[in-house]
Amino acid sequence: MNNLCADIGYRSLHKFGEELCGDHIEIIENELDGSTIIVLADGLGSGVKANILSTMTAKIISTMMAQGLDIKDCVETIAATLPVCGVRGVAYSTFTIIRLHHNETADIIQYDNPPVIFFRNGKNYDYPMTELIIGGKKILSSHVDIQKDDVLIAMTDGCVHAGVGALYNFGWKREDIIEYMEILCDVGFTAKNLNTVLLDECFALYGGKPGDDTSACTVRIRSREPMNLVLGPPANRDDCDKMMSLFFSKEGKHIVCGGTTSTIAARYLNKPLIPTLEFPDPEVPPIAKIEGVELVTEGVITINKVLSYAKNYLADNSEYRTWGYGRDGASLIAKLLFEEATDINFYVGCAVNPAHQNPALPINFNIKMNLVQELSQCLQKMGKRIKVSYF
Repeated sequence: MNNLCADIGYRSLHKFGEELCGDHIEIIENELDGSTIIVLADGLGSGVKANILSTMTAKIISTMMAQGLDIKDCVETIAATLPVCGVRGVAYSTFTIIRLHHNETADIIQYDNPPVIFFRNGKNYDYPMTELIIGGKKILSSHVDIQKDDVLIAMTDGCVHAGVGALYNFGWKREDIIEYMEILCDVGFTAKNLNTVLLDECFALYGGKPGDDTSACTVRIRSREPMNLVLGPPANRDDCDKMMSLFFSKEGKHIVCGGTTSTIAARYLNKPLIPTLEFPDPEVPPIAKIEGVELVTEGVITINKVLSYAKNYLADNSEYRTWGYGRDGASLIAKLLFEEATDINFYVGCAVNPAHQNPALPINFNIKMNLVQELSQCLQKMGKRIKVSYF
């Protein structure tokens, strides 16, 4: 099996004045055949009805395809299932399907959404399309081999309508989007950050008041990158060497968090622990340095900040400029975990820190465990493979 994985980022903008988004994105990791199924659906109109249409469409298609059913069966089921709009007399939701097979090939199936944009080697790639008629609907089908650094962007028509009647006569055309994103696709941005840039520009072109539900889902094919983070000393002091031996034997970069933990790591490596006195962010303790370790930081306060960034990353990613350009410990950890890592191993020491037993401090043993658990869950939602080991 190859060493590639799919980095997936997506986001939606509600139509101005609507509480619900009429677009829906569904992602399923199918363990049966090792495929990943991504469905982006755009319900007719906006508001509650569109939300129901798009959600049903994405759920039905992704579930049926995960069970191995043909696209013909999926489309016919959608046509027979969706409720008919009493006003328009029709019932449909446009959709885009991207099915990745072991991150080696991709099936791209499209119905009435703007065609998926495909970048290869940093340039627009015109992939082949075959036209199919299923249930009276014109479906575009493609099968392509994929390779490292390929970027695919699926979007609803809210993207190409951005700026219509204002900055542009006919909206932000697909060719304009290609030109805008082409510059960014070859510089190593994550799928989430690429997607954020695209949706932020759509929001700006709409003048902050989107005239249509606007959604995009970006897929970037990349190599797997392991990352290792140790936090806290082990409950049994005699397990220090065992813990560090397992930690440093793992492939990938190493992050050491916590004052006592960094002392143990320095002693294990027989290298000096060199503190720094720089405070790039006054809310985050300064970092330190140990030869052979990529990053050494303070523990609970820093990880709590990383968790805050992770929650924002999964929402609208508005704090990207803060941690993306920050030099404090939390920002540096965020960049390593969110942008570089695909497989993350946590080594968590269960020793109780005497410094945290002061009742005036909002820190205790349970908070540290909860931080690790919450951060792990956030990282899993980002598509990372997580393993947590306790000592």
